[in-house]
Amino acid sequence: MAKQILIKPLITEKATRLADKRDTYVFVVRKDVNKIEIKNAIESMYNVSVDSVNTAVLPGKPKTRNTKTTIVRGVKASYKKAFVTLTPGERIDIFGEE
Repeated sequence: MAKQILIKPLITEKATRLADKRDTYVFVVRKDVNKIEIKNAIESMYNVSVDSVNTAVLPGKPKTRNTKTTIVRGVKASYKKAFVTLTPGERIDIFGEE
């Protein structure tokens, strides 16, 4: 059974701006995959040619929440982002508009 490499695309203002200006798309990926596996997964899933892949591991952050009786403390999990730059002229239709 093949592991799922891509978890979801990140759709934020910064990611949308990168996609419009530089043809760079941002995805949340599994923490144990490398750039070659990410490149192959993007090329097979979206039928585009990938120019480069950059990754960043974002650390977990402590979170607190106040309830009526106590303070609940926890940690938001860390995750890995992949910045995928496509060759000029290529596009990924994340929203399914076309």
